[in-house]
Amino acid sequence: MNLKDHIRSIPDFPKPGILFYDISTLLANAAAWRHCVDELAEAVAPHKPDMLVGIESRGFLTAAPLALKLGCGFMMVRKKGKLPGETIRHTYDLEYGTDTIEIQSDAVTDGQRLVVLDDLLATGGTAAAAITLLRGVGADVRAAVFIVELNFLNGRDKLDLPITSLVGYDS
Repeated sequence: MNLKDHIRSIPDFPKPGILFYDISTLLANAAAWRHCVDELAEAVAPHKPDMLVGIESRGFLTAAPLALKLGCGFMMVRKKGKLPGETIRHTYDLEYGTDTIEIQSDAVTDGQRLVVLDDLLATGGTAAAAITLLRGVGADVRAAVFIVELNFLNGRDKLDLPITSLVGYDS
């Protein structure tokens, strides 16, 4: 099955000149979504993770069902102020300004094997920030896995670990 057949392109979203690759249509098709999760499982399993990490918010849709399938835990990386309890933050630079992501302070144990997942790898900034945050608390971050990669933005150049993308776009 070609997953690209189930991902629609929406021009000028969220602003003019941007072509948005929307996985909503993939999620809406049970057979295509099952195939996607199976492919993600094949990519993640060799890394033997204790836990999968989903980056807000579509990364939750990717990592949570996969964690269930692989029999491992799931945790969230969220934007500042979205998680209850004590959190650990990491602030990182954007093209124009900064952003902050958080994990719950008890979410990771030292040496725990993790794989980071999100729906899309674009510039790589958020994924790199998540990996930095997780390593900062002692995690063994083994890989990053994405459904879609925008190859022309060179996001993988910011990540210093194995990367798998199921679908790539060159423009």
